[in-house]
Parts: sequence; C-alpha cells; structure tokens
Amino acid sequence: RVQALLLGSLRHLGRIDAAINALVVRPPRPVVRAALRVAGFEMLTPTEDPGQAAKVCHHLVAQVRRLASAKEAAFANAVGRKLARCLQAPLAEPVEGAPLKDWALYYSHPEWFIARAWEHWGQATARRWLEWNQTAASVVVRWRDASAAPGHLDWLTPVADTPGFFIVAKGHGPELRELIAGGRVHVQDAATRHALDLLAPVSGETLLDLCAAPGGKTLAMGDRLQAGKIVAVDLPGRREPRLHENLAQLPAGVEGIAVAADLRHGLGRALAARNLPDVYPGVLVDVPCSNTGVMRHRVDVKWRLDLGSFRQHARQQLDLLMAAADRVAPGGRLVYSTCSVDREENKPIVKAFIRRQRGAFALEDSRLSLPWETGQDGAAAFLLRRLPSP
Repeated sequence: RVQALLLGSLRHLGRIDAAINALVVRPPRPVVRAALRVAGFEMLTPTEDPGQAAKVCHHLVAQVRRLASAKEAAFANAVGRKLARCLQAPLAEPVEGAPLKDWALYYSHPEWFIARAWEHWGQATARRWLEWNQTAASVVVRWRDASAAPGHLDWLTPVADTPGFFIVAKGHGPELRELIAGGRVHVQDAATRHALDLLAPVSGETLLDLCAAPGGKTLAMGDRLQAGKIVAVDLPGRREPRLHENLAQLPAGVEGIAVAADLRHGLGRALAARNLPDVYPGVLVDVPCSNTGVMRHRVDVKWRLDLGSFRQHARQQLDLLMAAADRVAPGGRLVYSTCSVDREENKPIVKAFIRRQRGAFALEDSRLSLPWETGQDGAAAFLLRRLPSP
C-alpha cells in the first residue's frame, strides 16, 4: 500500500501539483507538500465511498499535525477540502491540436516531454504511449526452468506469445515470495528476452556481460546457457550485492564471476588480474539509458529527465559500445541493449558505432519493443557481428 501511494503520487504528480499550486499563495514546506500530494492521489483514485474525500482530508490533517505543526495542519485542512473538489472534477481528454499545456495536465507529463513524443511519433501514437505510462505496472515473472511448466497456478497468467513469462495476479505476495526464494521465478519483464534472444547463448561458452548489475539479464543468460561461464562486469557500488545474489542463483553448471571495473578504463587489466579471457565469443552490453521504455515502473523518469539527458546518455552509450567492441573475439557477436524507446539512444548509436569501426562490425539483426504495441516494457536490442579481418 505504501508503494502504491508513492508510485501513484509520482505518476499523477503533474495534475496534483497544478491543483495544489492553484490553491496556495506561498509554497508549503516540503513535508506538507508531500502529504498533500499523497492525499491528492487518494482523492483521484475512484471509489464507491461517497465519504472517501472527507476521510482522506481528515487523515491528511492528522498526519500534517504529527509531521509538521498544528498551524500547518490547519493550512492542510483548508487546502485539502478545496483540493478534493478540484481533483474530483473530471478533465476533458485533449483532442489533437489542443494546447500542449492541456496534454501535460491531463497526462501528467512535462510539456517538453510530450512535444518530443509528438516530434518522434506523432500525436496519435504519443497519446497511446502517455496512456500506457499512466497505468500501474503489473508484476511479471520469468519461469526459470524452461523444461518444466509451472503447473496449475491460477494466479499466474501467461504473457501472450511469450513463453516462460507470466503476469502475477494481485494479492499473491506470499506465494510469489516463496517461488522467488525457491529459485523458481525471477521478476523480469518479458521485453528483456530480446537481448538474450539475439545473443543466443550456446551451452559451454564463456560469455561477457557488461554493465551487468543488478544481474537480471545475467541470470537469464545463465538459465539459457546451463553449462559454461559468465563474466559479469560493472562499476563498484551499491548494486554490487544484488549482482552477487543473482550470480549465486546461476544453474549448477554455470560459473559466474563478478568483476568490479570500469568498462572504458582498465577492464583489460582487471580481467588479466583474474586470469580471465581478454575477448569472448558473445558479449552483451546493456547500457545505462533514459529508461523511457520502462516508465510504468520508473515513474520518476519523466520528472528527472530533461532534453540534455538524452544527449548525455547518447554520448556515454556510444563510448560504452566502442569499449565493448574490444572484448569481442573474431567472428564473435556483440549485443547492444537499452530499455529506451527514444530514437536518439538506439539506431543512431549503432549507425555511429559501425561508421567508427570502419568495417569491423556489421548489424545482423535487431528488436524493438514499443509498449503501446507489445503491451510489454519498451526495449531495443541490436546484434552486431565482428567481421573477419580483410
């Protein structure tokens, strides 16, 4: 419930803040604004209880009194009552050609973001994307043992046309935690399969997973490999423990080795120090990106990005892909992967990479998951092959 309140408040933050700002002369302290935002989301949530808004306002006042002061509680009471009327008044869905500010208010996305979506996809498709982002994300799991069906679990619904992935029905947390603890499932959206499909691990191989933490794709790679070795590389930091946890869950026949290193600086030395290969037949580089394909999960994305973020990500992504190329054996395959649907981070990066490599690599295949079409997270993956030397 706490998570739902937090994510819901962020998802509808644009509309909630617009309503709050219209009702106050002076901005409230952050703790009071936070309480108003959570209350605002609860007021937006449909309910059959005609007294719900009054109950939310009563709770809001009690919490502001506890967290702030009696004077601020009185302020919250005055604002909260008006906020309920404001937020419960229906908004008209903006038609094509309506002002940008109307779209931003209705869909709770920044105006610059919507304008960029219009430019890339057109207004009709952009609307489908915005609507998708405003829906709460389902929990999706990957059944780890492809040879054994999950049996009759009526709270797991197969993802359409995607074997091995299931949508978890609400209210089954204990059962889900039991499956996770037993190593039967891994929480992972079905779109993550595209990078692994293109990499196509072959049993017995030694593979390199770059930008690997927290290790979800590493584990999926190992489940497909069944026998072999995976070297998982990422920067040292707060995600290292999760990577080690996932490596510990690899199948018995797969050895997982974590290497804390910067892909762009000193990775060769780090590999040599561990007596690990310098080049590999298969390399996956799942680069940091804008996360625009996973905005149902990462609801903060639209509020923390700006136009400069895309240029910054694109520069870093090309640098990482160029560095990853140094680890690909002759004839080997390199998969470039993002969870972004932004055009600046996908095809242009691959095209720039091929130009810079001067005939050393060729694009063999690619996958693109657009959430409004697939009903899954957004993702892009590109299979590049190192060509024989002339």
